[in-house]
Amino acid sequence: MEWLTAPFEATFVQRALWGGILVSAICALAGTWVVLRGMAFLGDAMSHGLLPGVALAALLGGNPMVGALLSAAVMTAGVTALGRTPRLSQDTGIGLLFVGMLSLGVIIVSRSQSFAVDLTGFLFGDVLAVREQDLALLGVALVLALAVSVLGHRAFLALAFDPRKARTLGLRPRLAHAVLLGLLALAIVASFHIVGTLLVLGLLIAPPAAALPWARGVRGVMVLAALLGVTATFCGLLLSWHLGTAAGATVSALAVSLFFLSHLGSGIRHRRTHPAGDRLRKT
Repeated sequence: MEWLTAPFEATFVQRALWGGILVSAICALAGTWVVLRGMAFLGDAMSHGLLPGVALAALLGGNPMVGALLSAAVMTAGVTALGRTPRLSQDTGIGLLFVGMLSLGVIIVSRSQSFAVDLTGFLFGDVLAVREQDLALLGVALVLALAVSVLGHRAFLALAFDPRKARTLGLRPRLAHAVLLGLLALAIVASFHIVGTLLVLGLLIAPPAAALPWARGVRGVMVLAALLGVTATFCGLLLSWHLGTAAGATVSALAVSLFFLSHLGSGIRHRRTHPAGDRLRKT
């Protein structure tokens, strides 16, 4: 069993595992609502929209996390404002913000002497470079995400399934939507420096989507999604160690693989439990 335990004897791999566990929990809380509301494109846009703040912080010698928070605030405010424009579809507004923020970020990064290094780190992260202070920040982010999820659960639930009923019940769907965007931004900002913006969607979307056919209720999806994210993190780090592959990309690829395995298993289960219905549909 040495092949199973040897990688995790290294301190930096242990920190990477704890970082992945915390990120998996945060992404499960936010990603469940992303999947239920069909907001994957928004998640992708927001993750890439962090680039201007991160690039500016790197260029000025500041903290990239602060820059990412500022960019996330701008993206959240922009999406909220454009969502209230009656003649502009939400997807169009998100797409425009996506391209605009990404272009601005590349322009700022191009002023840096270490263009390739900065951009690569932003896109792909470095899960093996997690520090103890990163774990502390992730712990705070998890507590905050959990508090938002608990306090806003009823409003988020109504917003996901019937926005008009949410308004009737006095749950203020616009405010709930803005808070949900904030939760999404928190998950992305907390995760991007570990797995990168290109790979963060792997943990944000794949585990909740994989959990959806098997869980009962939103809370069940969140718990199962967190477990699947932790599984992808552990196995991804293990494979990365033995195969010499990029750790963050391996974790993300395994998360996506779990999604396909989940839906394959769900399809097989459905055919076994409803064989007559399937035959009727074919005829």
